[in-house]
Amino acid sequence: MSIERVKSFFQTYGMEGRIQEFDVSSATVELAAAALHCEPQRIAKTLSFLVDGHAVLVVAAGDTKIDNPKYKAQFGAKAKMLSPSEVETLVGHAVGGVCPFAIKEGTEVYLDVSLKRFDTVYPACGSSNSAIELTVSELEEYSGYKEWVDVCKGYDTIQ
Repeated sequence: MSIERVKSFFQTYGMEGRIQEFDVSSATVELAAAALHCEPQRIAKTLSFLVDGHAVLVVAAGDTKIDNPKYKAQFGAKAKMLSPSEVETLVGHAVGGVCPFAIKEGTEVYLDVSLKRFDTVYPACGSSNSAIELTVSELEEYSGYKEWVDVCKGYDTIQ
């Protein structure tokens, strides 16, 4: 199971105890916010795209949408989301639990600047009923991100 890989990943850092598992689904931003009793924008959603034949993950705040012109300027291609079966095959997690941890080799991770508004955010942990609270610097450290990008719209920059 995907969550077991994520737990093992965080066990390496002595952090597996920080993973929260819920009796309810956290597969969408709204469901995760309800399960965590937090604002939806603090959910660090992980969006999966296909760029030049490989998987690219963009971790963004829960209140954002991809801005197609910004995305194209960043990645040199139109935003093409992976299908659910492609996500599992190329990234290693099923839709609803996609996260930037314990992913398949060759998958690139980018963090969207929309996350910088918060002290802590909640990415999923490989299942549709899990999350972990991380500071933005911890997200940087554990996600193995390539770079910060600005590819989203629809959020208020003032917290």
